[in-house]
Amino acid sequence: MSSDSFGRAEGLSAPSRRLFVQGLAAGGAVAALGLWPRSSWGVQAEGVPNVLSGTEFDLTIGETPMNFTGATRPAITVNGSIPAPLLRWREGTTVNLRVRNALPPGSIHGDQASIHWHGILLPADMDGVPGLSFNGINRGETYQYRFNVVQGGTYWYHSHSGFQEQAGLYGPLVIEPLEPEPFAYDRDYVVMLSDWTDLDPKRLFARLKKRSDFDNFSKQTVGDFFDDVKQHGLAATVEDRKMWGQMRMTPTDLSDVNGNTYTFLMNGTTSLGNWTGLFRSGEKVRLRFINGSAMTYFDVRIPGLKMTVVAADGQYVHPVTIDEFRIATAETFDVIVEPTGQDAFTLFAQDSGRSGYVSGTLAVREGLRAPVPEVGPKPLLTMDDMGHGGMGGGGHDMSSMSPAATAGGAMAAMDHSGHDMSSTATGATAGGSMAGMDHGAGGMQEHPASETGNPLVDMQTMAPAPRLDDPGIGLRDNGRRVLTYADLRSTFRDPDGREPGRTIELHLTGHMERFAWSFNGVKFADAEPLRLNYGERLRIVLVNDTMMSHPIHLHGMWSDLEDESGNFMVRKHTIDMPPGSRRSYRVRADALGRWAYHCHLLYHMEAGMFREVRVEE
Repeated sequence: MSSDSFGRAEGLSAPSRRLFVQGLAAGGAVAALGLWPRSSWGVQAEGVPNVLSGTEFDLTIGETPMNFTGATRPAITVNGSIPAPLLRWREGTTVNLRVRNALPPGSIHGDQASIHWHGILLPADMDGVPGLSFNGINRGETYQYRFNVVQGGTYWYHSHSGFQEQAGLYGPLVIEPLEPEPFAYDRDYVVMLSDWTDLDPKRLFARLKKRSDFDNFSKQTVGDFFDDVKQHGLAATVEDRKMWGQMRMTPTDLSDVNGNTYTFLMNGTTSLGNWTGLFRSGEKVRLRFINGSAMTYFDVRIPGLKMTVVAADGQYVHPVTIDEFRIATAETFDVIVEPTGQDAFTLFAQDSGRSGYVSGTLAVREGLRAPVPEVGPKPLLTMDDMGHGGMGGGGHDMSSMSPAATAGGAMAAMDHSGHDMSSTATGATAGGSMAGMDHGAGGMQEHPASETGNPLVDMQTMAPAPRLDDPGIGLRDNGRRVLTYADLRSTFRDPDGREPGRTIELHLTGHMERFAWSFNGVKFADAEPLRLNYGERLRIVLVNDTMMSHPIHLHGMWSDLEDESGNFMVRKHTIDMPPGSRRSYRVRADALGRWAYHCHLLYHMEAGMFREVRVEE
């Protein structure tokens, strides 16, 4: 890519006020108001101001006024930009990063700051999690991160202090590998997706605690009821509505915060700003997709182009050619495309709840656009989606399924076919964690005793499954080839090779109305650390007992995802857990210290779905 590659919005005549403000400050800073975004991010570009490379870095965390919607708001920035600068490292080097906290007194984003290097293997005191890794960076102070770079690939970095990640403190990270890559390409672009809100993130969190369904504008209506009666019959429809009512949930509640609150960004640019990456016909273009959002799952496609996935979470995978993929918060996917036959192609990323989108363009010259697809229809959750044994209506008699109420009045266990799950208990490992909880009688999932009668738990899955070959809610049977976890296979064998010596099973739990999230019904403030023995190989089994998806991230160590038979599939740093799923992965406890383990949906983490992991000799 040449250094004069810039993405620009095509000329617009008499834009509406709504469209105009969506394009304001496409590059972020108020000083750059207008429809012209910053230089497009090309990894190999020289002279692009947002790329820093080498081994010595000076990063300043500050507060900068931003305007993405027509309203100016204080954002958290690194060196004055959103996203933060693209950092380029080289495997085998030692990097020194001097991070200065220049937040002004009285900032709504607090006095302390931090940077976590997501997916990077490093000493615990370099991981950047206040309270675990270090004490944080106070205003006016500089913290020096120094560590050896022992991996290659596409990663990112972000704040681990309060809600600063939501306010703009996130950036891409590309590490050049020592060995030649197993694929070829001519151009290389980062495509970082994120979500922006004009609200103070603390106020948004408070709103979620008071009214978690504030953004759910798509609740079912009387008209929907009669449509379902025509399709499924009266009895099944009534049972379905009764069950959702008893659970105090709604099948349209796919995301806690969506496009009704968020403006979605691509490389810090709104759709009207039209981030553009240039190509010449027939070239191979590498696109490094990074989901740096706080709360949003994106479904990504490029109409008219096939994408070949070559890496996941920075690690090479056997190439798989697809039309579309879902990228959970914190995941990264590298794809290669070969644009030809037309001058422009749209990069289209809609949120999984179908409340909005962000788009950009691949083009042979600046100023071009291609048609932008319509946002897809809003999907509906079913009982089957939540792991309740296929009881999703559609003519299926659900009359035998009645909820068992917890002390808090919400459904925590479901009595099905005479099997009362509210009395199940679990065993403990030597380390005090959950272990060995195979499906109980009749193939039903057992649950930890800490969930029983728990006012912070409103649901338990009955028949969870790995769902590795499931594209996901809203992506099934859409006529396109959609990536699934079952498609991902690392290009290397299990790097450890040992069978796990023990199993830890953890349940992802929550209460939708209270907006309380946890592991095993125990929020972080009340939970004991998970203790791992240095050097051991263990298996972690996650069971999602909620109706929400959760991207789970373990700091400091890889998560080696297994298939249903326990065979190594793919190495990742973030494991997505759809509703009603049960997935397992292996971990080698090869990093001493205190590490964070949490859901990467920011507000879920802050609401309690967080654990400390201690690796001890």
